[in-house]
Amino acid sequence: MPKAYVYDRFGGPEVEHFTDLPQPVPGPGQLLIAVRAAGVNPVDWKRRSGRRPAGAPAVEVPAVMGGEAAGEVVALGPGTAGFAVGDAVLGGPLTGGYAQYTLLPAAATVRKPPEVSWTDAAALPIAAATGYGAVRQLGLPEGATLLVTGAGGGVGVAAAQVAVGLGLTVVGAAAPAKREFTESLGVRFVASGPGLAARVRAAAPDGVDGVLDLVGGEVLREVAEMLKDRTKLVSGADREAVAALGGAPVGPVRDPAILGAVVELVRTGALDPRVTRVVPFEQAAQAVRAVEGGHSQGKTVLEMPPLD
Repeated sequence: MPKAYVYDRFGGPEVEHFTDLPQPVPGPGQLLIAVRAAGVNPVDWKRRSGRRPAGAPAVEVPAVMGGEAAGEVVALGPGTAGFAVGDAVLGGPLTGGYAQYTLLPAAATVRKPPEVSWTDAAALPIAAATGYGAVRQLGLPEGATLLVTGAGGGVGVAAAQVAVGLGLTVVGAAAPAKREFTESLGVRFVASGPGLAARVRAAAPDGVDGVLDLVGGEVLREVAEMLKDRTKLVSGADREAVAALGGAPVGPVRDPAILGAVVELVRTGALDPRVTRVVPFEQAAQAVRAVEGGHSQGKTVLEMPPLD
C-alpha cells in the first residue's frame, strides 16, 4: 500500500510516524494525484500539536501531515471537467501532502507549467500564495514602505519579492543569521528580537505604511504601535491578536486565481520561492524538525521517490 507520514494523536514529534494507507478514491470534484513533492510549513506541526485557529474545523486523527502538494493526476472524480489523467498540477490537499497519493479539490487546483519544477510548485499553495495574497490585501501604493516580520521564512520570502515588484520599499525583520539571505530579496534587513521597533525606525525614518506580521505575539503588538492606520496591519500568525489590535488576519488563500497568479510569477521568473532545502520523503521527520525549530530560511520541500 502507499506510504504516508501521519500523526495518530496530538502532541510532539513522538506522535509522527510512517504508515501504509489505502490509496484514496476521488469523490465528486476531487482529483487523485501521485505526489511528486510536498511543501513543509509551520502550520503542519502546529496542527499536529493540537493548535488550530478559532473557528477552524477540528482535525481528525490519525491525519496525514502536509498542506501543499504537487503531482500528476492519476484518477478523476465526477465534476472535474477540464482536468485529465496525466496533468501536472498543484494545490492544497484534502488528505495530506506527505503521502505518495493524495486528493486535491479540483476547484482550487491549478496546472503546473513545464518551466516550474516540482519542488518549486510544492512551495506555492500555502507559503507563496499567502505572501502574495497578504501584499495584495494591504493594497499599499507604489513608493509606500512595508514592514515584514519573519521575512526569512517561506511566506516572507514570497511577500517581500511581490512587494518589491510592486514598487514598495520593504523592511524585513529576521534572525541575524538570516541577514544575507533576507537582503538578497531586495529588502532592508533589521534584526528581530527585543527593541525591534527602534531598529525599524532607524531603517525607515519616515515610518512604515503597512505591516505584514508572520510572527505574532509580542512582536505583533510592538510593531502595531508603529502604524497610524491599523487597517494596514495584517497577520498570518495571530488571528485573534491582530483583530483586537484593529488589523485583520491574512485572508483566505485557497483561491485558484491567487495560486494561478503566483504560478505565473514563478514561471516568468518574477518570483523565486527560494526552496533552500529539498529532503527525501523517508526523512520527513528531519524536514519537520528543521521547520519546527524556527531556524530554517526559505522553504523546505519533501521530494517523493518514484512510484513503482
